[in-house]
Amino acid sequence: MLHELLLALLGFTGDFVLDASPARRRAAPQDAAASGDGDGEVGSTFRLAPDLTFLQPSERSAIERLISLGFYYRELNRFAIESRDLSWIQSSVEQSPHADKTQKGKAIKGSVYRRAIANGITEILSVYRSAVLQVEQNLLSDPLPILATVTHGLNKFDVLLPPLYELVMEIEQKDIRGGQLLNLLHKRCHCGVPELQSCIQRLLWHGHQVMFNQLTSWMVYGILQDEYSEFFIRRQDDRDGENDSSQRDVSDKFMQKLAKDTSLASWHTGFHVSLDMLPEYIHMRVAESILFAGKAIRVLRNPSPGATLQEPVSQSQNSKGSQRMQSFIGGSGAPKDLPNFSNISAEELLPQAEADRIDAMLKELKHSSEFHKRLFESAVGSIRTIAANHLWQLVVVRADLNGHLKALKDYFLLAKGDFFQCFLEESRQLMRLPPRQSTAEADLMIPFQLAALKTIGEEDKYFTRVSLRMLSYGMKSSTSQKDLQKPNASELPSQGKAASELALDGWDSIALEYSVDWPLQLFFTPDVLSKYRKVFQYLIRLKRTQMELEKSWAAVMHKDHADFSDYCKDRKNGSATQLRRQRSKPLWRVREHMAFLIRNLQFYIQVDVIESQWNVLQSHVQDSHDFTELVSFHQEYLSALVSQSFLDIGSVSRILDSIMKLCLQFCWSIEQYETRPNISEIDHITEEFNKKSNSLYTILRSSRLAGSQRAPFLRQFLMRLNFNLFFETTARGVMNSGRLRPSTAGAQL
Repeated sequence: MLHELLLALLGFTGDFVLDASPARRRAAPQDAAASGDGDGEVGSTFRLAPDLTFLQPSERSAIERLISLGFYYRELNRFAIESRDLSWIQSSVEQSPHADKTQKGKAIKGSVYRRAIANGITEILSVYRSAVLQVEQNLLSDPLPILATVTHGLNKFDVLLPPLYELVMEIEQKDIRGGQLLNLLHKRCHCGVPELQSCIQRLLWHGHQVMFNQLTSWMVYGILQDEYSEFFIRRQDDRDGENDSSQRDVSDKFMQKLAKDTSLASWHTGFHVSLDMLPEYIHMRVAESILFAGKAIRVLRNPSPGATLQEPVSQSQNSKGSQRMQSFIGGSGAPKDLPNFSNISAEELLPQAEADRIDAMLKELKHSSEFHKRLFESAVGSIRTIAANHLWQLVVVRADLNGHLKALKDYFLLAKGDFFQCFLEESRQLMRLPPRQSTAEADLMIPFQLAALKTIGEEDKYFTRVSLRMLSYGMKSSTSQKDLQKPNASELPSQGKAASELALDGWDSIALEYSVDWPLQLFFTPDVLSKYRKVFQYLIRLKRTQMELEKSWAAVMHKDHADFSDYCKDRKNGSATQLRRQRSKPLWRVREHMAFLIRNLQFYIQVDVIESQWNVLQSHVQDSHDFTELVSFHQEYLSALVSQSFLDIGSVSRILDSIMKLCLQFCWSIEQYETRPNISEIDHITEEFNKKSNSLYTILRSSRLAGSQRAPFLRQFLMRLNFNLFFETTARGVMNSGRLRPSTAGAQL
């Protein structure tokens, strides 16, 4: 009987020990879960034969408790064998790609994490088998073998095998894999039984070996080793491929992934952190550092000078525009003194000593018997710093990041004011007419080239990267440019449009494009360039409005001086001239109010916002040696430009657009005042301008904006506007009366 008991302890039943329900217990885990045999029935099915009448009740109870260990051993051993079996690899290769999906899924479904856990369970079971063997030896050496010998030898496994069996059942029934499996084991480690805790910690150690192997592959070589989507770093296309019903050929899929790896898409959108597979004890911040470090290593180990951001259409247009510009100014058609990355090697970007240093950090963590969260986070932070520093060296030093930042400031933020002043003057007459859809961009290219010829010297090596675009006509806007799209000129008169959708005129869609080469595309993403374009469109409208107000004043003053000269020559016939001058004075007061607001707004944006934020960015660029810090500082810089220019506040942005539109309409109306006087139209424009300007002042001085990051320079802007309390008085009058009379536009200056 004792030998039957020893065999039962190793999972073999017979006449003495029976298996109550072997078919059900050996069913597939998913079938058991579907039939309702879930977590509630996880007990042993080994039972003593009912006809053993010579056993006392106490002996029967002790034996049944012992043989339950045999059941748990058998199930744990089955799990270990199935998880460690590699025959499914061959079967998945031999199976036809057109086989039944469910059957194929069972055949090829594998898990390296589950296999690692199975290795740990095998270690525990080997200790159990050794204990059973020791019990057998003790029974054979004892002249009077008793049941207590077996109970004493296997007593410690009563607290180990049942919880491990429950763990295995949960893994199988819920199909827990990858990071979820690590998370489950980490939770089970927190128990009050030291023996069980040490066993589960050993299982977790085996799981961490796989994770550290994947981390080494990702953070040392930039290779994602994750055949079964169990790692918390995942390819972006895996998210879409999970629900793809079509079965593609393995070689085709590999070639597609290889093509994607060599493009910049792998940096911007190629990988992501999978929250489903991220263990809870690894913070999201740490996972993002791991993601960045791996992507940085990929870039440093696989330099790709041929990669570009622009779509094929934009590329051809940029090249054509640059060639036209170069041919016009007599250049060679290629940027001068720009860095050449064609012969750069991975060893230069990431020395082998640094890679070995990263590998040593991960090996030290891997060989540790326990997972130390603080040490892990510290090592990941150090690796991320190494990758960020080398990426900083590549982008900032080798690729001249600061020079490109200065070029973007010169052209997108209108720091080269003489160039854009000349461009607007050259294109002023053209912009008086509606743009032609087929030739709008080409029409603008002539004044653009003339302005460059007059103001930009050949030493500016970055100008060849700048090209002029009409986003509504010259090119198709990408996803990142949706916020920049404007309606066509034919749609402008529509009265049903919202104020935010109305363009100032058909030329409102003028924008700049900047050609970016590798590796600056890692820094100047499509979203970053989109923000630069957004700010440029706003600034060019503002500068154009200011120029029109100045030009209208200059033209009228020239006419007034001529009239005054005629009046001095012939005082008898000068009464009409004097009357005309007297009638036009209210118009010039309104024009002065408009110019005052636009001039102060432009000074505020160019000096208080752009120059101030540029100085902050420059200090960060000089002090920082971390690529991610630079990206963060640059994002803060752009956010400050957008925020402090009020582009992120819909109500203020709409009012400013309306004010600029009213200013342009006023300029065009007073130019025709001598030949076709339209008093009612000018009065309407004046009244609307007074309303809009006072609404703008009321919003800007509200408490909601006073506490934001705009506050310091916004107060200066408001002080300049309201230096003689004019805006405050008129705004209070509008709030009290509900309507501002045109006559209230008193002398402000």
